[in-house]
Amino acid sequence: MKRNNTEQVGDVIRQLLRQQGLETPLNEYRLVEAWKDVVGPTITKYTTNLYIRNQTLYVHMSSSVLRQELSMGRQLLIRNLNAQVGSQVIVNIIFC
Repeated sequence: MKRNNTEQVGDVIRQLLRQQGLETPLNEYRLVEAWKDVVGPTITKYTTNLYIRNQTLYVHMSSSVLRQELSMGRQLLIRNLNAQVGSQVIVNIIFC
């Protein structure tokens, strides 16, 4: 019974966030924060800036080699980042 109440509270909070227009910005923030957990500390060290616009994650990299490697695994990275947040926040990644 406890789990059901917890799920109901979570649903109420999600509805409130959605009504207040805060669900999308919160999920975008969570996805940007999840970057370091998904790619690890080595790649994070070469990441200089991250932001989301129109469901596209823009990633500024200081290493052209890593930029190329990550570009080849773009679809897997999109799936893993969205899974980490538990919602489809991004549909594309552009490495700059």
